[in-house]
Amino acid sequence: MEEEPMTEKLKQMVTTLELIRIEDMVKVPEYWHGQSPKKRKQIARAFIGKAVYNMNTTRELIDRLKISPALRRICGWEKACDIPHESSFSRAFKEFSESGIIQKAHENIIKDHLGGKIIGHISRDSTSIDAREKPVRKNTKGLKPKKKRGRPKKGEIRIKEPTRLERQQSMGTKEMLEDLPKACDVGTKMNSKGYKKSWVGYKLHIDAADGHIPVSCVLTSASVHDSQVALPLAELTNQRTTSLYDLMDSAYDSPIIKEHSRSLGHVPIIDINSRGNKKRKQELKKETQRFDVINFKTPEDVRYNERSNVERVNGRLKDEFGGKTVRVRGYAKVMTHLMFGIIVLTADQLIRFVT
Repeated sequence: MEEEPMTEKLKQMVTTLELIRIEDMVKVPEYWHGQSPKKRKQIARAFIGKAVYNMNTTRELIDRLKISPALRRICGWEKACDIPHESSFSRAFKEFSESGIIQKAHENIIKDHLGGKIIGHISRDSTSIDAREKPVRKNTKGLKPKKKRGRPKKGEIRIKEPTRLERQQSMGTKEMLEDLPKACDVGTKMNSKGYKKSWVGYKLHIDAADGHIPVSCVLTSASVHDSQVALPLAELTNQRTTSLYDLMDSAYDSPIIKEHSRSLGHVPIIDINSRGNKKRKQELKKETQRFDVINFKTPEDVRYNERSNVERVNGRLKDEFGGKTVRVRGYAKVMTHLMFGIIVLTADQLIRFVT
């Protein structure tokens, strides 16, 4: 019997597992009743392989394990008959989702490899995540009183309710994350070509460091505006790394976000949002044209170009590490599926640029 050649994917699998050490995070509980969960460490390594090979389903993963002795041994199984049934993989994935071990493993490798370094730029953006779920309908009947139209009467005082962004100013990181909507719903976003795109599912918000390295991630409902996740995401990133500049597009153009970035010791560079002001929009356009004529770029414009880091992270996650093929349902499982891809992508970039 010929030995299986060591392909590039197998090499990536070995180096990724060596860097992540995911088996150290898996704790097998002791069951007093029923069958004890077995082979959780091997299954965790196999799910890493699923992300490395960009497989669509668990069934495809099991079939690959059965025909590839090298991949099977890397995961921890000697014989094909040792591989558990698909249902065991599903139960293990549910346990991983409930415990959040993949998020913890990702946080650990970021702190270990980037915690002692100074990062130049943190690029912030979100990407749509299509899900195979029925969107939750928003029940607004009786929840909020209808706002009175027109100008207030003489002596009438109308109290304006604070926005989520305003409320977040007095919240801790955990409170901000818990306050964000997480149910599957319908989202709409303007794409790079200026057209509106709608989808059913979720939205993944990512902070990426120089070198296309995802530092922190937050998953929300698809309808959540990007600006509502800026503060909790910035706090998560600040707990893990030290950075200098925060790069964001016009969706994050808010005085609260700018002030929060400065309070962390960062310099916010955010694209200007004209907010429907046609006159201001024309002025910005003319100013850009004048700069182009003399071939002049401000230092902020040069740094802002580094924001492509997070866009490339979004693209690689979807094209190479399973971001387009979400087959699981529910917030916790969707987040775990995406984090398997994120942690493999992180390891790949760390091996290239850091280690």
